[in-house]
Amino acid sequence: MGRGGLTPAGKVVVEPQDWGRLDWMVSGAIGNSDTMTVGRCTIEPGQQNPPHHHPNCDEVLHVVSGTIDHRLGDEQLPMSAGDTISIPAGTVHNARNVGSEPAVLMIAFSTPDREVIGE
Repeated sequence: MGRGGLTPAGKVVVEPQDWGRLDWMVSGAIGNSDTMTVGRCTIEPGQQNPPHHHPNCDEVLHVVSGTIDHRLGDEQLPMSAGDTISIPAGTVHNARNVGSEPAVLMIAFSTPDREVIGE
């Protein structure tokens, strides 16, 4: 496909997780961007992704639906549909679904090849 172009719903790269799933639409690995990564994160009720950080990129997280508590460094931030957070590179963070429905989050990274380091 090269740089740019359409990612049809059927071509989204799905990564199942114990706590939910990650769906990737744009990235260097997919081959449609050399500057960023874009995806969707779904966290099941009562679940959370592990604390982690990205040493090589900033992240922007936008809550599409659901309610989460987001750890950003030493802060716990309640977030719900419509809320957006900017996460600087190297900052430990994670999201916990505190609602009764799946939480859906759009995520974007400032690199096509994000690195993830768990805590």
